[in-house]
Parts: sequence; C-alpha cells; structure tokens
Amino acid sequence: MPINLSRRSLEVTPFLAMEVMEQAKVLEAAGKDVIYLCLGEPDFPTPGPVTDTAVRAMQQGATSYTHSLGLPELRDAISAHYRNRYGVDVDPGRILVSAGTSPLMLLLFSALLEEGDEIVLTDPSYACYPNFIRFAGGVPTWLRTRPEDGFQPRPAEVAAMLTPRTRGVLINSPSNPAGSVLPAGWLEELSSLPVPMISDEIYHGLTYEGEEHSILEFTDEAFVLGGFSKTYAMTGWRLGFLIAPESCIRPLQSLHQNFMICANHFVQRAGIAALTECQAEIEQMRKAYDARRRYMVQRLRELGLGVQATPVSAFYVLADARHLDGDSQKLAMEILQQTGVAVTPGIDFGPGAEGFLRFSYANSLENIKKALDRIERFIGQRGEKS
Repeated sequence: MPINLSRRSLEVTPFLAMEVMEQAKVLEAAGKDVIYLCLGEPDFPTPGPVTDTAVRAMQQGATSYTHSLGLPELRDAISAHYRNRYGVDVDPGRILVSAGTSPLMLLLFSALLEEGDEIVLTDPSYACYPNFIRFAGGVPTWLRTRPEDGFQPRPAEVAAMLTPRTRGVLINSPSNPAGSVLPAGWLEELSSLPVPMISDEIYHGLTYEGEEHSILEFTDEAFVLGGFSKTYAMTGWRLGFLIAPESCIRPLQSLHQNFMICANHFVQRAGIAALTECQAEIEQMRKAYDARRRYMVQRLRELGLGVQATPVSAFYVLADARHLDGDSQKLAMEILQQTGVAVTPGIDFGPGAEGFLRFSYANSLENIKKALDRIERFIGQRGEKS
C-alpha cells in the first residue's frame, strides 16, 4: 500500500552541510584522513562549570518537568545578561526557553504566518531558514546582498521588499555563513520598519573586531533568538531561548506547552552556570577562534579564494571559488574526495552564494593549516590540468 506524505514534508530540502559531513564520515570509515571544516561545531569541550552543574542537578533530582517558559532562575539570568551586555531591560516573562533555537523557529513562524504570508530573508543566509518558513505555510522572499557588505542587508533595500503580506524580516548578526556583523546604524534603521524584526543572535559573544549589537537596543517589538550552542560549546545540550514582544508570549507559550512541553530541567540548570560562571573559558575560546580566523582569511586570500569583507565574528569564512567551478556542490565534493577536506558548498545558503565555499574555523589551528595545505595542492594540480 503506497503511503502518501504531505507536500510540506517533501518540500524540505536537504541540509548540504550535513550531507557533506555524512559523506565525509563514509570516507573516514573507509580509511581516508578527513579534516572537517564544514560544520559550526565548536571543537572545545563544554566548560567545566556547566558539566559539573548538570551532574549535580541530576543527582539532586532535576529531572522533572519545569515551567513551560523555562526555569525562572534561568530566565532571570538571561534577562541579567541582556541588561549587563546591551543595557536593555528584558522582562523575564517575555523569555521562552526550549530545546535549542530550531524548535523555537518552528513555533515562531507557525504563530506569525498564515498560508502565503511572507518573511524577508537575505540571500545568502542560514540554510534552514526557508524550510522553517515554508513548513509553516509561509513564503520566503529573498533580498540579494553584496560580498562587500559581508552579505548583510541594506535597510533601504529591505524596505523596498515589503508587501502587504510581509510578516517579518529575518536578520542574522553575527552571521552564518559570512561571519559579518550588522552596523548599529543599519539595525536602528531596520527597527523602524513597519514589520517586526526577527533577529537570530545565536553567535553573540563570538565577535573579534568591533561591537555586536542586539536589535533590542533599538526596539522592544522584535523577536530575538539566542542560545548556548555556539558561544558556550554546548551544541549537543540543545538549549535556546526566544525573547518576544509582551503581546505575543502567551500564544507562543501555549504552542510550546502542546508541542515541546518544556526544556530539559538539568540542562536549564547548566545554562545558568554558562551565563554566570564561564567568562574565563569563553574568553579563552574567543581568543583561539580569533587566531584561527586571522590565519584562515589570510591563507584563503593567498590561495586566490576571494574574501572581500573580512569576517569579524562567528567562526565562518565565505570564500569566492567561482574561478574554480561555478557549481559549489560539485566542487565541495571534489575537494572532499581528492583531499579529505570537508567544506560546505555556498549554494546551501542561497543562490547568492553559488560558487562560494564556506570554511569553518571551529577546528584546531593545526588541522586548519593541514587542510589549507591540501587545498593549495588541489588548486595547483587543477591548474596544471587546465
């Protein structure tokens, strides 16, 4: 008997960063030496205060349900973080904690969108955004951005994209895939548009030049996605939060109660430790990322891979490889097969990044040097054949 799957499930496109990683695992199992520069996965262990707190919390019985918005103590800690870091007051009652930002995006777009409503996205942007929007019945509308702007959106061009069906503008600063930061002036202009800003701030805390800003410095009527995966090396802990306007939090809470119930209790306890006890560990990681960033950008440019705007945040470099091959997926697989270096094809992030490759420096400097040596030989051999 044939099983009919829903249209929305069949329209979800593969996540190419994961596809590359999975193919790399196959090669590695067959004996190939693989270096992973394809995923945004910190190579550092989770800080000790976080793991110690989680163990103690489990031993003390923190394995039960919690408040559906999240532990009050954790929401207080998140509120204090925004006050101390950005000078903004966030009522803890406006914070919803869940198992990472991905389920929160699904809930948020489900709350915002009727069938055919639109969300403005930058092209390129994080690969999963359009799938969340489409799954909720919405339509992603793409704003092509420029390499010289670090692929960040110019406010006047965003304003020109708005239609009566626009229900929000999704921005990401610091950004994946380009590692760029929106200037404060641009954020302020965006905050004045007549639709809500949805600001993905998951990479806050990983900026190496200049300052990162939260949209909440300019407006309360915005949605902020944040979490612990990247800055605190807690990807597998699955802990994130959404800050929402006061008028929206109750419907979002009802969705969360029904679909997710609550975030993991002892993981939330660990999140408090991350925010309050780990500044020394975070600073050590940040310094290491910065050294890797500087090396990688310089080396990629020496190899002829174009990086117009120097990335200043997150742990990614989006490099122009169109002179090697306009098909970034084909090129990434060729590099993986021939060199054992896994990188992400730019097309994963939208047509505006086709022909680019995203390199992650969430790996050791030793491995980055080894990987770029291999890519240098690959480019040289390709030149000899042409």
